[in-house]
Amino acid sequence: MSLGNLGAHWWVILIIVVLLFGAPKLPALARSMGQSMRIFKSEMRTKDDDGETKPAESSDTTTKP
Repeated sequence: MSLGNLGAHWWVILIIVVLLFGAPKLPALARSMGQSMRIFKSEMRTKDDDGETKPAESSDTTTKP
């Protein structure tokens, strides 16, 4: 991935983030975002495992005369 392909607006956003948080705090910020995403994904998997998925459709067992 080449940084030259980024638009000018992304460079401005990157500079603003560096100015707001400072270079020393950026690794901690990235680590915290990664942990948050990991927790969110595990909670979504847990929600699916708790039985909150759609129930299976029942088959029609009636016979026609």
